[in-house]
Amino acid sequence: MSFVKFLTSKVFFKQIALAIVAVVVLCFIVLKWLSVTTNHGEFVTVPDLKGKSLKTVGIELKDHDLALEIQDSANYNPKYPKYSVIEQNPKAGAQVKENRKIYLILNPSGYRKVEVPNILKRTFRQAKPQLEALEFTIGKITYKDAIGEGVISMSHEGKTLTPGTLLPLTSKIDLVVGNGKL
Repeated sequence: MSFVKFLTSKVFFKQIALAIVAVVVLCFIVLKWLSVTTNHGEFVTVPDLKGKSLKTVGIELKDHDLALEIQDSANYNPKYPKYSVIEQNPKAGAQVKENRKIYLILNPSGYRKVEVPNILKRTFRQAKPQLEALEFTIGKITYKDAIGEGVISMSHEGKTLTPGTLLPLTSKIDLVVGNGKL
């Protein structure tokens, strides 16, 4: 039997028909299996977790069949309680599948600590922007009779500061500044 006769024979057409039926049945079975295993069309709504404690978040996510993963702590935000959620991904109200990880960013316990710069013997005009650039707050300014007009000493909550001391951001630093009159 020649190849051309085989391609036009009934046996060849039966084999092609069986192969097509097998592919269709196999595709149908695979699609049904995927539909069942991926819960096709079933979604969970992500709850709003902002401002909630980690314990509350854990319970709430467990109730919604979602997983939690802490990504990082951000810069301290005084508007939120310590160790509470300040950001989440995916956002609240998003539709996700069961067991999806919800990534959380927590509020740390306080501001990070920064070294106090050496502003001694510098004028107030030089010292002020240097302190404000590091996010310190300038508190009480006391002028004292001295030869120069520079910063004589620094204090925080009544304690004398030395350059290099670690203080939390936004700490209030009181200054004693020479007035140039002796």
